[in-house]
Amino acid sequence: MDIVSIIMPFFALVLIGYLAARGRALPLEAVAGLNTYVLYFALSALLFQLGARTPVVELLDPVLMSVWLVAGLVVAAAALFTAVRGGRGWLDASLGGLIAVLPNSGFMGLPLIGALVGPDSGGPIITTLLVDIVIMQSLAIALSQRTAPGTHGLRTQVLTALSRVARNPMPWAIVLGAAWGATGLQLFSPLDDVLTMLAASATPVALFTIGAVLARQQMRAGAAGERPKSLLAGDVAWLTALKLVVHPIVVWSVGLGVIAIGLPLAASTLVVIVLVAALPSATNASMLAERLGADNGRIASVILTSTALGFGSFTLAVTVLI
Repeated sequence: MDIVSIIMPFFALVLIGYLAARGRALPLEAVAGLNTYVLYFALSALLFQLGARTPVVELLDPVLMSVWLVAGLVVAAAALFTAVRGGRGWLDASLGGLIAVLPNSGFMGLPLIGALVGPDSGGPIITTLLVDIVIMQSLAIALSQRTAPGTHGLRTQVLTALSRVARNPMPWAIVLGAAWGATGLQLFSPLDDVLTMLAASATPVALFTIGAVLARQQMRAGAAGERPKSLLAGDVAWLTALKLVVHPIVVWSVGLGVIAIGLPLAASTLVVIVLVAALPSATNASMLAERLGADNGRIASVILTSTALGFGSFTLAVTVLI
């Protein structure tokens, strides 16, 4: 019950955001503004502060990054293979692979896992975030362009992927924060106060925005005459199971293997990244699918389903691990 009491408010904020958008208390036109505020201001301020407080050696821990990357590649490959075998093109297959391994670590993971494990969880979480944005997302974008008109050639695909990553403010906030922290200097006090206020708003606004984004996706689909996909429609159930069940198990297994052969990975760090893997799918994957022209209804259904089921599955993961 103690664990549930910690987790419940975070998912309750998601539900409040969802109901606010569905009930039109929050205009759908305002959702994009909320998303921009969280991504470019509140969350970026939070990541800057965490980056500044975490030693660069910890942020770029090669063992931690390798465990997270290997586990992600295994799960993404499983999603990609089954999608291609099922007749989907590279665009939808690659986005399916991404949604199966991309957790909502920025909007949900940082505050939720921080509340459960403590502030020391911030370093491992932003390390996984860097791997997801810089490597996993870039790889998914590059693969999605394999058969796109005018994007033939490895060089074009890589440049397309890197340009999209470069426009994401989160890795820049981490890098700039780490660079500032390495100087050992203190920020000008009023500026530090502004960053602290912005960072403090990240948790409630981000969680509220997740719910609003999910509601907007459903309402747009309904307005377009699309029937919402059920839990068992297509490969939505498979991708959701990969995200909520398979991904954390693979991360746990790879981490235990690394520890068994004597590589430096603390058990507490492994617990943190397994919890990150157990988070629901990230909502920004839907925006990426929309921009690339993929089947956004499928991606949105995985996000909605994994978020709805995530309360129970994440609570179970925390009960087992902590």
